[in-house]
Amino acid sequence: MERLGPVARRWLERVARIGAAPEDTDDVRLRKALLVLICLGILPISALWGVIYVGLGAWAGLVAWLYLLISVGAIAIYARTRDFEWLLRVELVNILLAPTVSMAFVGGFVASGAVGIWGILAPLGALVFNGARSGVRWFAAFVAVFLASGLAGEVAGSPAPFPAWFSPLMIALNVTVGGAVVFALLVQFVRQREEALAALRTEQDRAESLLLNILPHSIADKLKADTSTIADQFAAASILFADIVDFTPLSERLAPAEVVGILDHLFTHFDGLADRYGVEKIKTIGDCYMVAAGVPSPRPDHARVMALMALDMREAMRSRDAMGHLGLELRIGINSGPVVAGVIGRKRFLYDLWGDAVNMASRMESHGTPGQIQVSRATYELLRDEFRLEPRGTVAIKGKGDVATWYLVGARTTGQAPTADAPAAAATAR
Repeated sequence: MERLGPVARRWLERVARIGAAPEDTDDVRLRKALLVLICLGILPISALWGVIYVGLGAWAGLVAWLYLLISVGAIAIYARTRDFEWLLRVELVNILLAPTVSMAFVGGFVASGAVGIWGILAPLGALVFNGARSGVRWFAAFVAVFLASGLAGEVAGSPAPFPAWFSPLMIALNVTVGGAVVFALLVQFVRQREEALAALRTEQDRAESLLLNILPHSIADKLKADTSTIADQFAAASILFADIVDFTPLSERLAPAEVVGILDHLFTHFDGLADRYGVEKIKTIGDCYMVAAGVPSPRPDHARVMALMALDMREAMRSRDAMGHLGLELRIGINSGPVVAGVIGRKRFLYDLWGDAVNMASRMESHGTPGQIQVSRATYELLRDEFRLEPRGTVAIKGKGDVATWYLVGARTTGQAPTADAPAAAATAR
C-alpha cells in the first residue's frame, strides 16, 4: 500500500499532463487536467454500463460502448493537437447524447434505470469550463434531449427484457454515482470561485497596501470613496526638509547599489521616526526628505512634534548605533504656517503640499548649516517656550529679503528662560 500511493500520484500527474503546453498558465493547466481526468473517470463507468445492458439483452448498451470509443479517440487526438476547446465540445456532445438517447430504446425514464441523468454532466461541464452563459445553453439542450428521448421510450420504445430488480437498482446507482460526479464538478466549480475570490482579495489588499504606502490613510480612504479632486486647506502646519550634506559628490564615487542602499537605510530610519511621532512623510526628492505635521489631520502641537523628530534625526546621524557609521551630516530646515494639501496625478498618485510656508521651509534647509536645524520666526514663536533656540541672525532669502532665523538646539530643561529674539544688529548669516 505504501508503494501504491506514489505510483497512483505519478499516474495521475502523467494523465493530467495530456494535452498540456509549456506556455499554459496555471489556470489553463488546471482546467485541462480536470477535463481529462473527468473524461477518463467516466470511461470505466460507460464500459460497465454497456456490459450490463448487453448482458441483459438490451442492445442499447452498445451506445455506451460507442460513447467510450468516441471519448478515447477524442482524447488521443487532443493529446496531439492540444486543442482544449475542441475536446470540450466533443465530450459535452458525447455525454449529452449517449445516456439520454439510449432511454428511447429501453422503455423510457424508469425502465432505463434513469440512465439519462448522466446527460446533466454536459451543462455542468459547460458551466465549470466555459461560464454561466454556456452552461445555460447546454442545460436547455439537456432538458430538450432528455425529455424527448424519455418520452419517445415511454410511448414507442420496446421495453427491454430487464428483471424486476434492475430498474430500481440502476436508478439508485445512476443517481448516487452520477450524483457523485456532479458533486465533484460542483466542488471544483466552488473551489475555482473561492480561489478566484481569494486571489482578488489578495490583489485588493496588495493594491491597498501600495496605496497606503503612497498616501496617508485618511486620504486613501477618501480616494477610494470618491475619485474627484482631493484638496484641503490647513491653517497651521509645520514642514521639515532634511538634505544630506555633500551627498551628490559622494554618490559619484559610489556604485549605484551603494547609493541606493545608503538612502534606503537612512530614509527607512526616518520613516520609523515619522511613525513614532505621528507625522506624515510627504516625499523624498533625491537625497532630500520632506515630512509635515498637522496634515492631513490637524493637531495643535505640530511644531513641537516636528522639532522632536528633527532632533532625533540629527542625533541619529551622530549615533554609532543608528546612522553615525555612515559619516554623513544633515542640513535641516523647519517652517510653520498655512498650507494647501492634495492629491495630484492619476497613474502615480502623490500627496503634496503647496504654499509660502512650504517654500520657506525649503529655504530654511537650503540656506542652513550642516549639522544644524534652522527654523523660521513662525516656528520659533511656537517652540520658544519648550525648546532652546539660538539666534543665527538674518539670512538673505530670494524674494523675501533678510529673514531672521534660529538654530534649534534641544528641549528646554526646567527653569530655563526662553531665548531672546535675535537683535536687529545680528550679523548676517554665513
